Amino acid sequence: MANIRSQIKRNRQNERRRVRNKAVRSEIRTRTKSALATAEAGVEDGVEALRLAVKRIDKAAAKGVIHKNQAANRKSRLMRRIAALPSQD
Repeated sequence: MANIRSQIKRNRQNERRRVRNKAVRSEIRTRTKSALATAEAGVEDGVEALRLAVKRIDKAAAKGVIHKNQAANRKSRLMRRIAALPSQD
């Protein structure tokens, strides 16, 4: 355990950030899975689920939780997977 005051404070800050980042990353995964599930099921609000997933990915990149290139890669991969699904016409 650190005994320097600035390092003790830094440890507290890092722990708060770690927990916040963990929650954000978890929400990204949840939104992505729900967007895929609704697209596979052919539910009419599949577009809305996809929009929310992309919005969360962009917000995480803006806040620095994930890198902007990783956000772009995640969005691209998600769009490709949804586009590859057979259409529910």
